[in-house]
Amino acid sequence: LSFISKSSKPKLCLLFISNPVTIFGYPLSIFFIVVNEFCERFSYYGMRAVLVLYFKYFLRWDEDFATTIYHTFVALCYLTPILGAIVADSWLGKFKTIVYLSIVYAVGQVVMAVSAIQDITDANKDGTPDNMTLHVALSMLGLFLIALGTGGIKPCVAAFGGDQFEDHQEKQRSTFFSIFYLSINAGSLISTLITPILRAQTCGIHIQQECYPLAFGVPAALMVVALIVFIVGSPMYNRNPPQGNIIVKVCKCIGFAVKNRFRHRSSQYPKREHWMDWAEEKYNKLLIAQVKMALKVLFLYIPLPMFWALFDQQGSRWTFQATTMNGNFATSLSSHQTVNPILILILVPVMDTLIYPLISKCFNFTPLRRITVGMFLAALAFVAAALLQIQIDETLPDFPSSTESQVKFINMVNRDLQIEADNETISLKGFGANEDYLTFHNQFTLVLESGQQNTVNLANGTRNTIAIIQGSKLGKAGKILLVLNGFGSVLNVTVRDKVFNFTSNMSEYLSVSHGKAEFMIKDNRESCVYTQELGFGSSYTLIIPSTFTFGERCSENIKAVMDMKPNSVHMAWQIIQYFLMTTGEVVFSVTGLEFSYSQAPSNMKSVLQAGWLLTVAVGNIIVLIVAEAATLEDQWAEYILFASLLVLVCITFAIMAYFYTYTDPTKIEAQFDKMEPEEKEKRKNFDMPRKGSAESHKEDRGSSDSSSDDECTKQTKI
Repeated sequence: LSFISKSSKPKLCLLFISNPVTIFGYPLSIFFIVVNEFCERFSYYGMRAVLVLYFKYFLRWDEDFATTIYHTFVALCYLTPILGAIVADSWLGKFKTIVYLSIVYAVGQVVMAVSAIQDITDANKDGTPDNMTLHVALSMLGLFLIALGTGGIKPCVAAFGGDQFEDHQEKQRSTFFSIFYLSINAGSLISTLITPILRAQTCGIHIQQECYPLAFGVPAALMVVALIVFIVGSPMYNRNPPQGNIIVKVCKCIGFAVKNRFRHRSSQYPKREHWMDWAEEKYNKLLIAQVKMALKVLFLYIPLPMFWALFDQQGSRWTFQATTMNGNFATSLSSHQTVNPILILILVPVMDTLIYPLISKCFNFTPLRRITVGMFLAALAFVAAALLQIQIDETLPDFPSSTESQVKFINMVNRDLQIEADNETISLKGFGANEDYLTFHNQFTLVLESGQQNTVNLANGTRNTIAIIQGSKLGKAGKILLVLNGFGSVLNVTVRDKVFNFTSNMSEYLSVSHGKAEFMIKDNRESCVYTQELGFGSSYTLIIPSTFTFGERCSENIKAVMDMKPNSVHMAWQIIQYFLMTTGEVVFSVTGLEFSYSQAPSNMKSVLQAGWLLTVAVGNIIVLIVAEAATLEDQWAEYILFASLLVLVCITFAIMAYFYTYTDPTKIEAQFDKMEPEEKEKRKNFDMPRKGSAESHKEDRGSSDSSSDDECTKQTKI
């Protein structure tokens, strides 16, 4: 250890070299990084797997608004990596950036889990939050922190893992990146399988409901584990100090070229071959040539966001589509979302070793042609989704428009009745109901058998059930299970751990999971068990008539009226569109990254990585624009619209690719390396030392102060 100062020379210099601990030739530190990445990806994809369902069923947002917020969040997750890369390379370094932003990330996940606890604002203990504004505010805060954290560390973790290897460990470094990518897919696969199942569990202090706190809490715990594991490995890490961000340097170079060209826009200045050549006064030709090559590839990125606009709707529109289909939603959703990582792991080697070689025997299947095919497959996936949606729509009930309301009448009297609603005669059997809902505008006049007239006001866009009790009295309920009590006394009904009491009136609709549901009906002395098979998406009204009596055959007195039929199109049909989309992703995304790296200069890899992530963000913004601008009532029409836009973009990209000329960045850089000494001499007069700078002081001092300057340099290095 040498203590150097200008006044004294070092007497003793000891150099300690600590060889990093290795296992099978790999630094031990990378195992902490791989585990960290697995836990982080589990946390992110697990939370995202149920996010739109949380928006719709907990926060009570409609599907369009839930889709908007979902894609805004995803876009933010892919915008923040640029910020994280600049912070890491320019100021904090990769290690500190990962630690600080992981703390932000973990806090965001915890806030999301807390926001999903309905009991924190459920003062009346009815299972519904009383202060939804607080839950929304916590959710938005949590999502913002998550987007900042996951995006900020995204460009740092893989690069930090690469920093752990020495120059002679090129083979081990390459294997590390393969393991690193495997950990990403493993975390995604397991989390998307487990989290929907966790959501399907019931929890709650007062009322047992779908357990969103558990679905968000487990990913939050995994993020805390990821942070702890990463910090534990800190003594073993090789930490490179910040050396400046190439993205900032490229932007400055482009900015200088634009400003210099603008200053010399007069015709008296000779034109240059390329507009970037106007940066030659300040930057060397090698950097300018590298920027040109990077811009050439980035220009091809312009049409690519449209692919991601379709791809990321797997987590929004396609998830909502699954809720209108038949099947165990918890297991089906998890199995559907795990199709993507499973197919990726299968298709990547199949494409590389079998499909691409076979196609190449017929014609030259270049990377740009592969990307074009990938976009076309994604468009086909949305055509498949549209065709499936048409089949689903045929089985769904015809809900009222925003200017209409629908009504179903139920006869609670043990004899047939005839009533009139706006001069339309309706026959009702004893303890029966009309089969289809009737449509009215705002209000209608109901005439009972006794001649009594009742003006019924209805909210537009709603479905209502009107019960006729004792021939003249009315009971009304808005809008998945409704219970009518005509018994004449207070009854206690329990179904799937949900308990409610009501008198001679209607209950609120209850959301009950599918399958065979048992209803325990009690009064002060006796009980009765009624069983009803509930299909996915079905809605029933259960009638407890005035003739109801407790006893062995009590359940035979209870009548069930079907309000909505169960979903009949099975979720398995979604496998087709998932397969097409994942195949398109493999052909598009993997090839796109491979092409970008092969065409990028050696020091511009991060620039293209930032550009690639930016296309994902812009793609999600496109979803927001199209969803808001295109006022399409039918979901299948929106799917066709997105497919058509992607086909149009696909044709545009094919034309751009036709005129693209492949380059070899290594050869170009080698040519400019030979010219570098001449370039330094050429710019010597342009980059004159400023007055008061280190160089001017050195010239003033002359050679007599050279030894002192050497000491300063040594001290800086140490």
